Amino acid sequence: MNHNDILRGVRYMLDLSEPQLAAIFDMGGMKVTLDKISLWLLKEDEEGFTPCPDLPMAHFLNGLVIYRRGRDDARPPQPLEPSVTNNIVLKKLRVAFELKEEDMHAVLKLADFEVSRPELSALFRKEGQKNYRACGDQLLRNFLRGLTQWVRTNPPAPVRHAEE
Repeated sequence: MNHNDILRGVRYMLDLSEPQLAAIFDMGGMKVTLDKISLWLLKEDEEGFTPCPDLPMAHFLNGLVIYRRGRDDARPPQPLEPSVTNNIVLKKLRVAFELKEEDMHAVLKLADFEVSRPELSALFRKEGQKNYRACGDQLLRNFLRGLTQWVRTNPPAPVRHAEE
């Protein structure tokens, strides 16, 4: 799944403005202009569309965790992933929204996309481990769709971020 679709999906899910997205990038350690964000939010067939590279997406995902959960100064900063795969996006979303295994299954069920426990746990293993499974675009797309329903129907947890 391309990074632009993920940005648009998270923006829609949390009803974020472009300045709020810029603040999330900033929390993740990268200053991004509103003009650049506007280009990343365009669809592929729109004039001016610019693909969002891995590095900004890695910063955005780290910033999203901080935005949703607050900054933990006791922990060292998370290293950036050199290549942002669907598995990494799924892991960061799970952390940002504090989802347990049962929650993950419930989110996927909301999108009418069910996976077994072993299939789900295989998505969170390290690449190269014998039971590792790559997360496909369809699974991630359905997870984002289900997570949007989850976020919009469940009362929000207390927000611990101070910046917007």
